[in-house]
Amino acid sequence: MSLTDHLTTRIRAEGPISVADYMSDCLLHPRFGYYTTRDPLGAAGDFTTAPEISQMFGELLGLALAQSWLDQGAPAPFTLAELGPGRGTLMADLLRATRGVPGFHAAMQLHLVEASPALRKVQAETLAGFAPRWHDHVETLPDQPLFLVANEFFDALPIRQFIRSGAGWSERRIGLNNGTLAFGLAPATPQPALAHRLEDTRDGDLVEICEPAAPIAESLATRIAAHGGAALIVDYGDWRALGDTLQALRAHAPADVLTTPGEADLTAHVDFEALALAAKTAGCAHSRLTPQGVFLERLGITDRARALAAPLQGAALDNLVAAHRRLTHPAEMGNLFKILGLYPPQAAPPPGLNP
Repeated sequence: MSLTDHLTTRIRAEGPISVADYMSDCLLHPRFGYYTTRDPLGAAGDFTTAPEISQMFGELLGLALAQSWLDQGAPAPFTLAELGPGRGTLMADLLRATRGVPGFHAAMQLHLVEASPALRKVQAETLAGFAPRWHDHVETLPDQPLFLVANEFFDALPIRQFIRSGAGWSERRIGLNNGTLAFGLAPATPQPALAHRLEDTRDGDLVEICEPAAPIAESLATRIAAHGGAALIVDYGDWRALGDTLQALRAHAPADVLTTPGEADLTAHVDFEALALAAKTAGCAHSRLTPQGVFLERLGITDRARALAAPLQGAALDNLVAAHRRLTHPAEMGNLFKILGLYPPQAAPPPGLNP
C-alpha cells in the first residue's frame, strides 16, 4: 500500500478532502508521511535550507538572540528553542557562535520542537553534549524566558485554499477524477476568517489560510510577553499571501503537487500578517517585516564572509562567495525570505530589526 492508495480509499469513503488534510497526510502520515520517513535535507535530499548553505546564517542568528538576551538582563535559566530544527545544523552553528557570550550557555536549556522521528535521531547526534529536549508542540515549552528561532517552519504547516465568489468563498478540495487525484471546488459559502480579504481581492482570486500558524505564534508570544525573550521567524512569504503558492519539491526540482504524495516536500508562502496579529493579541511586540538579505547585512554577514574567506582559495573561496550571494542577493534568497521578530513590549527588537 502507498500513500496514494490510502488517500484514494479515504476520498472514496469520505468525499473530497481539503488541501490542509492532503498536506497533513503527505507530510506527517505515521507510515507514509514525507517527514516521518526520511531526512529530506542536503544534496541527497529534496531541498537545501539556509543553514545548510553556510555556517554564517546560524552564527548571525545566534549572536542576535544572545544580544537580545544580554539586553534583557541575561535571565537565567532560559529556554533556547528551535521549531523544526532539520538536522540541527542551524542550532549547532548558533551554539558555536555563542560560546564566548558570558553566561549564555550556562543559563540555557535547549528545547527542540520536531515532529519527525528520523530528524530527531539526526539532531541527537548533531547536538550531543547539549542535552536537547524534544517536543511535539510549542505548548509544552517551559514557562520561562524564551529565545527562539524558526527557520522554514511555518511554510510546511497545512493550508486551506479558497477562491472568491462574490462575498463568499469556494474551498479548493482534492477528490478523484477517473481514479486519479484531482483538484475541485466546494460550493461558495461565507468565510468569517476571510472577511478582511474582501477589501483586497476580486472574484476568482485565490487566498490561503494556515489555521495552525496563528495559535503557534500566539503561544510563543504569550511566553515572551509574560517572561521575556525573543523569536526570530525566518521564512518565505509576505505580509499577505495572494494566489496559489502551494508547491512540491523533489530532488531539488519542482514537482506536481498531486503526482507523488509522500515523496515530495510540500510548502506554501507564509502570511506574516497573521503571525503578527496573533503576537499582538498575546500582548507581544513585533518588528517590521524585513528581507533576509537586509537583515543579514545589518548583522555583519559581509564582514564575517571576509574573515572566513581570508585563508581560502580556489573552489573553497568560490563556494563561500556563492553562499554569501545566495543568502543575501535580492535575486536569490535575499528578498524572497523575510524575518519577523517577536519581543516584549518594553524591550528593544532583536538586532537587525526595526520596531
